[in-house]
Amino acid sequence: MADTPTCSELELDNQLCFALYSTSLMMTKVYKPLLKELGLTYPQYLAMLVLWQEDGITVSTLSKRLLTDPGSVTPLLKRLEADHLLIRQRSRQDERVVELFLTQHGRSMRERARHIPSCVVNASDQSIEALTQLKDDLVKLRDKLQTF
Repeated sequence: MADTPTCSELELDNQLCFALYSTSLMMTKVYKPLLKELGLTYPQYLAMLVLWQEDGITVSTLSKRLLTDPGSVTPLLKRLEADHLLIRQRSRQDERVVELFLTQHGRSMRERARHIPSCVVNASDQSIEALTQLKDDLVKLRDKLQTF
């Protein structure tokens, strides 16, 4: 039986998808102890980032910002509500719509989370400029892939 020639296009280390996936895993690993101090998981932190930016949004708006469906974000929101970080409330204009409002505890957590981005920058050992360029390139890639 003849040796099968290697196909470098199919080698794991040559795959963009694996570089993105494994980097995402490592990024989450860096965040884990930082978020443990706040009692948040990484997905909860992402939701809180959106709410710190824009309090009083709907579940639908939050799920669009997080690029997920409303059904998958609901358990996360129930947990944040149980932890007294937000209140879910039916809209007065349309009872089918659920609005999200941070509690005082949820708003004050923002100050406690302020150090997290700089910790991540330090862990990366990259310049702010390099990380900003990387983020911009990833957003362009993500936006392009969304239209696929």
